[in-house]
Amino acid sequence: MSKWLRRIGVLATATLTAFGLTTGSAAQAATPVHYTGVLPDGASWVADVPGAWNGTVILYSHGFGPLVARDAPDEPTGQALLAAGYALVGSSYSGTSLWALASAPRDQFASLDELVRKIGEPRRTIAWGTSMGGLVSALEAESGHRRLDGALTTCGLVAGALNLNNYQLDGEYALSRLLAPAQPVKLVRYASAEEASAAGAALTKIVTDGQGTAAGRARIALGAALMNTPPWLTGEAPPGPADYAGQEQQQQQALAQFVLGFVVPGRYQIEQAAGGNSAFNAGVDYRALLSGSPLARQVRALYRTAGLDLDADLAELTRHADVTPDRQAVGTLARTSMATGRLRVPELNLHTTADHLVPVEQENSYAHRVRAAGREPLLRQAYVGAAGHCAFRPSETLAALHALESQVDTGHWPDLRPERLNAAAAALGAPGRYLRYTPAPLTGSDRR
Repeated sequence: MSKWLRRIGVLATATLTAFGLTTGSAAQAATPVHYTGVLPDGASWVADVPGAWNGTVILYSHGFGPLVARDAPDEPTGQALLAAGYALVGSSYSGTSLWALASAPRDQFASLDELVRKIGEPRRTIAWGTSMGGLVSALEAESGHRRLDGALTTCGLVAGALNLNNYQLDGEYALSRLLAPAQPVKLVRYASAEEASAAGAALTKIVTDGQGTAAGRARIALGAALMNTPPWLTGEAPPGPADYAGQEQQQQQALAQFVLGFVVPGRYQIEQAAGGNSAFNAGVDYRALLSGSPLARQVRALYRTAGLDLDADLAELTRHADVTPDRQAVGTLARTSMATGRLRVPELNLHTTADHLVPVEQENSYAHRVRAAGREPLLRQAYVGAAGHCAFRPSETLAALHALESQVDTGHWPDLRPERLNAAAAALGAPGRYLRYTPAPLTGSDRR
């Protein structure tokens, strides 16, 4: 632990320097050398190397979005890492779909190779990914043991694409079927990005209109539960455990303000990459599905308030569920976009407790996969009590990085209790919000 705390002290000084909060020679650090290039498959790469390189490279994997090379999760974190002596490198990924999992690990390691040709072999390389990039880093941790020393996933989509597509389909189907049965929304097999965007807009309007009645709010809560949507969006703390109306209001706001408008068009990108639709709900028992949700009590309470028959609605969903998968698409995503859990290097997962785009319950699914593969000693998970996707303070992620580095140095995990991580974050300039937390099972996952 002493080495970990000493490293925190070094980075604390570097972090303050990066924000111009110190004076003297430390603040006069040379401008990092910036590198760019293009890989043979067309992916671009970018790297930044500080003058006083500490020998460690951060191989950064960006999330779902434009295929543009990035080498840090955000500007403040990147500046703090450079000030502390870390070299940074990352690629754009190649391909025509934003869901670039088929090429991302290959392009990441190729970018690392390009940087090594310019600066020499690093003493240590850490993979760091956010959101979809967290899945990239988890895949790298399974295949790159001769190139990597450890992996840090933050807000990572570690349960993989097959699970993502299925639980999102469950929630979208419930919202469409129960709130607007006369206006069915197309949910899979989009012919174009425009068609997918129109579907997202239609579901957003349905959820916006449904909020006006008690029946609509109850059914929105059901759809949100099936979609693993957390009941906390705004405020310093979540609504109270029995404030079911307040919980639903925040779920509805998240669904209507950004979730549906993002994930439904996102499905088109995944279908493009997979060559078809991998999601299905034919044969799903929605009563059984809800019974396993941590939000079931909220849903039942709101149905009672509205005077609705929950069993009847669940039976309706089960009876009409008829979406079947394209087997080729399932195979493609199983091969490219699902972690096996067979870790070859230490991995630390970091997640906020109320993530609306990549639910924290994904960590539960991933931990089971790692355990089944017999690699549990290599995995640790930590949780930040905050609402939002990747809504970490730089000090929180940097404290996690140093905890991982301590494991790499010693072969043993340091003390990862929340109070220790919070103290480390505070030493880096901002209080940490780590807490003791165990995520619930991911509703709708591991479907056969």
